[in-house]
Amino acid sequence: MDARLIEILACPVCKGPLKYQRDSQLLVCRMDRLAYPIRDEVPVMLEEEARQLAADDPLLDH
Repeated sequence: MDARLIEILACPVCKGPLKYQRDSQLLVCRMDRLAYPIRDEVPVMLEEEARQLAADDPLLDH
């Protein structure tokens, strides 16, 4: 995924920053604990498509 695109994307719920998880092809919002999928190199930035993460999910680290 293009690094410039990652820099300008924000969580659609809280407008906060997203963390790119290359291995799992996800964009993670730590504040809302949501993981947005990336399909065919296109981020799916819809709240209803996001996966809710548990508070202790390793994707929320760092």
